[in-house]
Amino acid sequence: MTATPKRWMLLLVTFVLFVQTPADCQSRKTALPQTTGPISLDIPARSDSACGGAEFADRIAGLNLKEREIKIINEILSGNVPSFCRNLQPVTVRQSIDSRLYEFTYYTVCDYMAVGSDQDYLYVPVTPSTAQYVADQLNCSLPTAKMVDQIYVAAVLKLRPQPIAPSDQMTTVPVFKHHTDSIRQQIRKSGYERLPDAILAGHKKDIILSNKIYSGDRSYDRVVIYGWHKSENRPIQPVYNGHNARYADYSHGVRLVFKQADLSGDACKIADILKDARLSALISGEGDIQKSRYPALAISSVKKQIDPRRLHFKLYQNFPNPFNPRTTITYFLLKPAFVELSVHNLLGRKVSKLIDKCQDAGEHCVHFNGMHLASGAYYYKLSTGDTEQTKKMLFIR
Repeated sequence: MTATPKRWMLLLVTFVLFVQTPADCQSRKTALPQTTGPISLDIPARSDSACGGAEFADRIAGLNLKEREIKIINEILSGNVPSFCRNLQPVTVRQSIDSRLYEFTYYTVCDYMAVGSDQDYLYVPVTPSTAQYVADQLNCSLPTAKMVDQIYVAAVLKLRPQPIAPSDQMTTVPVFKHHTDSIRQQIRKSGYERLPDAILAGHKKDIILSNKIYSGDRSYDRVVIYGWHKSENRPIQPVYNGHNARYADYSHGVRLVFKQADLSGDACKIADILKDARLSALISGEGDIQKSRYPALAISSVKKQIDPRRLHFKLYQNFPNPFNPRTTITYFLLKPAFVELSVHNLLGRKVSKLIDKCQDAGEHCVHFNGMHLASGAYYYKLSTGDTEQTKKMLFIR
């Protein structure tokens, strides 16, 4: 639907944070991928000076595991990823539960996480705590085994698994690079012209969410993997939690799915669906999953070596966008802060105030209803002192 020119109005949503100490605050939690144009993760644009996958492989080849994963995290969060690692596509599931038909839509990244450009990239297997950390920073979740199956069905190009003979080199960068090159060669031989917004699947095992992360059958922290499909419902790798949490070999991949989703027209969170004894059946084949994340483990020490400016705050794209009449704005605070969220027009006149109070560190969401406003473009701005972030959203009646 398109509004007439006279009804368009440019408004400014101003989001102001004044950082205070925990003692100054008494208490504050949950936004979605861009839906104006291509849907994508909230990652900076890739710099022209960013290294390609081959060069990055050389840089990290001699590092230990922790050093390597610090480098990988910083490259991903700085935007040095191919377009197919930032673009998301919807996956829609329709299923009857207790005689009621549900339609559930979530958004998946088109491929497994990689570092580099569209032409020169390196798939980067990582440990589950690092995968969880990256997911958290990008307002994402890891998939379940059932979601891996659903994504495989939705894939435009289904690649065949390409195992490498087992050896003590399976967890090394040269083997990561060799496997990446074999996948790229397989894509070329398929005759498929790769598009940045097309889902590819079948070429990696996924790090998944599962009750087996915390099950009592192991006495150590572990990673749970699944996938490497030969065809629909024929994965080489069944759900497996036999590797410890510091293990990441060439076959492992990190595919992110956006935290928020749509359940029969209502916004929801994947974590909440997984906790629900009934609705979890939409995306879980093992019942409800109450703890749908990996523990921090080694990432607690990794976090200290990541650029602190990336951790101070994060403003996510609202969802849905465009919207009518409701949308959700999500942001993350590293520290407790005094938050003011208000809506202004370009002349500075305040239309409404949404938040004006102290809030705790963590993720927060604000539900905004634009019913009383005219159709138009809005900007919401996150400000902490002299640092700001601004996002655009669109209200269409």
